Amino acid sequence: MSPIYTRAGDDGTTGVLGENRLPKYHPRMETLGVLDEASAAVGLARVQITDPQTGNLLKDVQRDLYTIMAEVAATPENTRQFQNMASRRVEWLESQVDAIVALAPIPKEFILPGDSLAGAALDLARTVVRRAERRVAELLDKGEIENRVLLLYLNRLSSLCFALEVFENAQAGKPTSLAKEK
Repeated sequence: MSPIYTRAGDDGTTGVLGENRLPKYHPRMETLGVLDEASAAVGLARVQITDPQTGNLLKDVQRDLYTIMAEVAATPENTRQFQNMASRRVEWLESQVDAIVALAPIPKEFILPGDSLAGAALDLARTVVRRAERRVAELLDKGEIENRVLLLYLNRLSSLCFALEVFENAQAGKPTSLAKEK
C-alpha cells in the first residue's frame, strides 16, 4: 500500500489528535478544512509578492495556522498538550498590521479586489481566513474548543491580509480601487 493513502478514512471518518475518529462532516473537521484552505490561500499570496520580508511574514502566519489546526484537532483529553496559540501571537500580528499601515494607509471606503495579482491573492486569503474565523467561533460557542485566542488571531490575520493587499497594490504602482466610484 502507498504511504500516501491509508484507507482509514474510507468509512467516512477522520482521525484527530487523540483516540477518537470523527465523521468527515463534523464541524471540527469542517473547521480544520477551512484552516487548511486558509494556509493554502496564504501560500498562493506568498508566491505572488515580491518583498522577501512579506514572504517571511506569511510563512510565519502559515506556521501559526498549523498550530491552530493542531489545537482544533486535539481531543478534549489532549487539549492542553496542543494549546500553543498564545495572545503574544495576536500582539505580534497587530504590530505587523500597524507597520504595514504606516507604509500604505488604508482607504476609508470599501475597496474592490484585483488591482494587483498579489493584492487579489491576499484578498482571497482574507476571505478564507474570515470563513475560518466563523468556523472557530462556532466551535467556541458549542464548547468544542476553549482557547479564544484562536478567534482573536484569525480576526487580526484577516486585517493583516487586508493591509497587505493595499500595500502590495502600492508596491505594484496600482492605486487601490474603491467600491463606490467617485
